[in-house]
Amino acid sequence: MNLFSVSTVSFPGLGIEPFEVNDTAFNLFGREVKWYGVIICFGMILAVLYFYLRGRKRGINFDTVVDYAIVTIPVGVIGARLYYCVFYHTPIQDIYKIWEGGLAIYGGIIFGVLAVLCVSHFKKQSVFTLLDLIVPGVMIAQTCGRWGNFMNGEAFGSATDIFIRMGLKNYRTGYVMTYVHPTFLYESLWNLIGFTLINIFYKKKKFEGEIFFWYVAWYGLGRTFIEMLRTDSLYIGQLRVSSLLAAICFVVSVPLCIFFRAKRKKLIAAGTIAEDDYCYISTLLGIKKKVKEVVVEETVEKQETPVIQEENSTKESESDGNNN
Repeated sequence: MNLFSVSTVSFPGLGIEPFEVNDTAFNLFGREVKWYGVIICFGMILAVLYFYLRGRKRGINFDTVVDYAIVTIPVGVIGARLYYCVFYHTPIQDIYKIWEGGLAIYGGIIFGVLAVLCVSHFKKQSVFTLLDLIVPGVMIAQTCGRWGNFMNGEAFGSATDIFIRMGLKNYRTGYVMTYVHPTFLYESLWNLIGFTLINIFYKKKKFEGEIFFWYVAWYGLGRTFIEMLRTDSLYIGQLRVSSLLAAICFVVSVPLCIFFRAKRKKLIAAGTIAEDDYCYISTLLGIKKKVKEVVVEETVEKQETPVIQEENSTKESESDGNNN
């Protein structure tokens, strides 16, 4: 047994006695397959499934979901690896060695959003509409993914004696049982709560992109404080990179939500749009675009607005749809 693969874990405040966790799920063709990778893949599958279930109500068929997935997932993984390598100063020749560990969620999110932007532009679909459909699934993937950290015996916090403390003994603690903040658990629960709340209030959104801003704000708020407890943070000087970025995400997203909601109310009061109109950010910003509905499936629920393709209003060709 590889001692570097085994952690002894306990939660004495919850009555859970010490037990061993092995980070290796199984061996395949002579190579170890880690639980971390298995759990991350499971989270990705759940995210894609969520996107499909939510997207079909908006006229998106499975082929379109696959189109986004086969671009966004690899690009997100590359982004997560590059982000980690930059801040951990990984040698260039080792960047591709993803099996040795080292992924950072913010790199995955940033590159993933850019991938969705590129695919939606190619398909002439609204990027914020797609992000609204995708990001709740990302929260489920993150909820699962943190348990990959648990299996690795990593991503834990500083020493503590609170009731939910986690006892951990592995090579990262010098093989000494140490009681720490289970920050992997904090973040997993935070994402699960966020996913639940977003789905409860999903139909309350007032403009395209609002779900995306909710996600960025919620995750940013939680990560700001959870990151401060961790002992393995990425730093720039004395600043914890993830805490700083998370705080910026929260501070930017909340005012944007307030601004766009206030702008929508003004447009309704002016009679520019109706209370029940699906409101695009381009409309709120005063950017006139002609949009064309694209129903990918024949069975689209009437209460949901189909995903749209945007066309510049200066085009001479006319198409069916609404002006926004």
